[in-house]
Amino acid sequence: MSKEIESYKLGNVQVVISETDQPNKLQVDCNDGNYHSEFTVRRYEYENYKRHMNQKITIAYNKQYEE
Repeated sequence: MSKEIESYKLGNVQVVISETDQPNKLQVDCNDGNYHSEFTVRRYEYENYKRHMNQKITIAYNKQYEE
């Protein structure tokens, strides 16, 4: 089981950041109750571009409800 680094709400989206088997990669798990997404990012990206990552998550989830 991977160790959770951080968990937070981003609007309606629950975001959980966890370690992976690779020391320089992190798992990002997003869920708003209807849609689930998970992807990996480099630790450097998470530490230095977290705001940008959060903006992309918000935009992607908002697009799910358009149409």
